[in-house]
Amino acid sequence: MQEKISDQESNRLNEFETGVLSGDITKLARAITLIESSKPEHRVMAQALLQRLLPHSGKAQRIGITGVPGVGKSTTIDQLGTNLTKMGHKIAVLAVDPTSSRSGGSILGDKTRMNRLAVDANAYIRPSPTSGTLGGVTRKTRETMALCEAAGFDIIIVETVGVGQSETAVADMVDFFLVLALPGAGDELQGIKKGILEIADMIAVNKADGDNATRAERAALDYKNALHILTPASPNWSPPVLTISGLKDLGLDNLWQAITDHKHALTTSGEYQARRQNQNVKWMHELLEQGLMDILNSRDNVRIELQTLEGEVRDGRVTPQLAVEKLLSLLNLS
Repeated sequence: MQEKISDQESNRLNEFETGVLSGDITKLARAITLIESSKPEHRVMAQALLQRLLPHSGKAQRIGITGVPGVGKSTTIDQLGTNLTKMGHKIAVLAVDPTSSRSGGSILGDKTRMNRLAVDANAYIRPSPTSGTLGGVTRKTRETMALCEAAGFDIIIVETVGVGQSETAVADMVDFFLVLALPGAGDELQGIKKGILEIADMIAVNKADGDNATRAERAALDYKNALHILTPASPNWSPPVLTISGLKDLGLDNLWQAITDHKHALTTSGEYQARRQNQNVKWMHELLEQGLMDILNSRDNVRIELQTLEGEVRDGRVTPQLAVEKLLSLLNLS
């Protein structure tokens, strides 16, 4: 049951709602800080705000971009985003960083690397700290996307820190998943997990300029050959492999055209909307799992029993299934 909010909190919600819908960046930033808060009273307000803004979200194109450190993600996003704002788009960049909640360095770092977007009136850069968990990606980034969409941003770019587990989580919340690669793919191809290539909607070999141009073309061929033996994530789209240079602004027009073609192909087939709907259901399931864990950790008797059972499962004295049943019995859920 939804907890009631006070008149004072209701007034604050009205201010947040009006500010976000009007595109006020200061109000948007404060609203995102509200939804990132772990305080119970803030969570109640955050969910009330999201419920109000939900009808105004969902209209943006959501793009996930990943690649190994040093591949040039930020440089490419800065140039691509600048190109898109010149075309009349409003761009929000969310940097998913599992360490940002501890280091506190992401805001300055991202804005320094994207120096043009950082001062662009039609762009907004925001780190999306995960609090060290994939659940954090779900709770923070999805809700931040919804707020940015309600604020009028029509393209949301989610940047991940590298190739790892968080990429799968990000791919499950965007419309298009782009993997950036480096020239000389031989060694790097071994380092990129097969699962990442399987969920990629496109691979772009970056830094394809100057002496790297030939090596980039060879790398692109390697990736094309790798994709040939994998089953595409969508029956309506075969992931292309392009060569680009984010630094020199080469090939980014072709990259954007491919993203546009992808949206058209999936929209025509009905897959685009179906994917969005499935993502919302998955979001609900992930939040449900996190909510149940929050309940477990909030009750002293359950938390103590959980610690005991973890030891017994580790030692092989209790099966994981029996341990779960015991915990659920304490919650009257079994």
